[in-house]
Amino acid sequence: MHHHGFTWVGEKKTFDRESVRRPPGPAPAATSEQEVHDRYREAVTAFPTTDIPPIGTAHWLMKPASLIRGTWEEPEEAGEWLGLQLAEFAPRFASEQDREATRLVLLAKAAAERLAWGGDVSLGHYLRGTAFHSVALVTCRPNRAAPDLPCPAEEARP
Repeated sequence: MHHHGFTWVGEKKTFDRESVRRPPGPAPAATSEQEVHDRYREAVTAFPTTDIPPIGTAHWLMKPASLIRGTWEEPEEAGEWLGLQLAEFAPRFASEQDREATRLVLLAKAAAERLAWGGDVSLGHYLRGTAFHSVALVTCRPNRAAPDLPCPAEEARP
């Protein structure tokens, strides 16, 4: 088992575009035919390549290996990376509470604990202005939420 790290920073309105954050699949019954067609077309073309965080954390494994920002065998190392990501962006967090150093340390420790039993971690913070920061750690080989998804790093190897 190993863990991959992913990050994204962008406009909140981009993050809110749900159609590019969901893999192609059945549409909800309460939508019009045109909405279903438009959502499916956008999901098919955008989801596989966009770096916008997927709605399901495990779905990062459906993205290209080029989006992986780090890989670790040990959960503690992945948790340390998460802590560094949070510390780097903390001064820009919109919420004063989210910037609190003790809270950030506890989030990194909790992430390592979750990874140790095969879980995934996904955190997001509003930044000052209209931006959003997302950071995720995804367990690979196997992923508990999506055990059939292949590892993108292994598929990228010749």
